[in-house]
Amino acid sequence: MTEGHSNTAPQPDPGEVILIDKPLTWTSFDVANKLKKACKFKKIGHAGTLDPLATGLLILCTGKKTKEIDTYQAQEKEYTGTLVLGKTTPSVDLETGFDGEYPVDHILSGTRLQDAVKALTGELDQKPPVYSAVRVDGERLYKKARRGEQVEIKTRKVMIREFEIDDKDFPEISFRIVCSKGTYIRSMVRDFGGLLDSGAYLKELRRTRIGDFDVKDAWELDSFIRQKRAELGLPNE
Repeated sequence: MTEGHSNTAPQPDPGEVILIDKPLTWTSFDVANKLKKACKFKKIGHAGTLDPLATGLLILCTGKKTKEIDTYQAQEKEYTGTLVLGKTTPSVDLETGFDGEYPVDHILSGTRLQDAVKALTGELDQKPPVYSAVRVDGERLYKKARRGEQVEIKTRKVMIREFEIDDKDFPEISFRIVCSKGTYIRSMVRDFGGLLDSGAYLKELRRTRIGDFDVKDAWELDSFIRQKRAELGLPNE
């Protein structure tokens, strides 16, 4: 063996699991791409997409840990947010402009709000939003929606274990939802408004938990990058 050289083969990157509090307007891919470039990760992926207009817990895996992504994606998730009754948008959030306005005074009488909550709790056949990343005929639905194409969307089984609301700021409704993999919160909002004959859109959304991982333990993106670059002996960007 030549002096100064080792015959030990380089070890594969064991990887790590990173919890990031995703910033508003960033896509999940934006976060993964930023971390890959800034922190010199050779391999990185995220475990469950968040819409650009949502914030909260994003789990990312690097190196060999990317093999565990499916495990994290399958875990139960918790969200908090605000929906607004009486108006609709094509995307069911503020990515697109308003396309309908409806009365809401009739909702305040009786038990209609709680009846709608009960109807949307338990196992549901849920139809994904037209503005979503679901593939139909090999293309993302949102691309078809932006071209104005009408597409038949199949329902999928989801489980809503908990659905709680607070209507003190009516027609804004604060909510908390605990749900299974594959649940679209925008679909919950769309269907909630439909049950109330009023329409609804999602004003804000935050993912607070995935399985045992909590957003309270997540890094702010720039803070994580500064910490990791310091560990690697790299200058701050």
